[in-house]
Amino acid sequence: MTVDSIDDVLAEADRAWRAYGVGTADRTALATDLRLDLQAAAADGVDAARLLGGDVAGFARRLAVEAGVRRVRRDYGRVLRTALAGAVLGGVLAYAVLITMYPVFVRLIDIPRSVQVPIQVAVAVYYGVPALVVVAGAVLAVRLRLRDLPRIRRTGWMMSLLIPIAGILVTPLTMAFAWSTDYSTAPPVVLTEVAMVLAALAGATLLARRWSLRDRRKASGPSSPTAPEIAPA
Repeated sequence: MTVDSIDDVLAEADRAWRAYGVGTADRTALATDLRLDLQAAAADGVDAARLLGGDVAGFARRLAVEAGVRRVRRDYGRVLRTALAGAVLGGVLAYAVLITMYPVFVRLIDIPRSVQVPIQVAVAVYYGVPALVVVAGAVLAVRLRLRDLPRIRRTGWMMSLLIPIAGILVTPLTMAFAWSTDYSTAPPVVLTEVAMVLAALAGATLLARRWSLRDRRKASGPSSPTAPEIAPA
């Protein structure tokens, strides 16, 4: 068995462990033990296909089960659906509040005509406040509805950081698209703009969940699993 084939086996095993929900530190420990076993088997002239039974993914999963590793519930789809639902509700609430309170704010804040409010400030207030409500809606929905998921608090914190960044990045793209259509309000144009914003929110949410599940433990620590030895056939 060549080094390349061992690396290929380990890469396929790692994909199987990821799909099974094995954490980073546990995958590292399992891969280290499996590499040593494969190298020892290769030195004895034992082929990988014979050693693993021709089913690397199935063997990797059995190895994880026998090692007693702890599976992590990722639930990307559930987190994404909840975040989008919270963001949509937050957007509706923000729009309703903005439409309702805008005339009140205008009457309460009687700015003299001689005072010129910078357009950047007006845009930041007009769009920034609803954006904050949208972010808060997404984060609160995830935190409150998915309390049964592991590391959901950490996911919420990551979302509160990444979603605003995604919003900042997608805003000029959305504005450029609107400019290219001469700021059309046709339904296809509006739907495209909404889709761009939702795509940015979805990407930030999935990335937040992924990063929140990163296992910061040392693979060599006391909590690392001990993979069972492979007995050559």
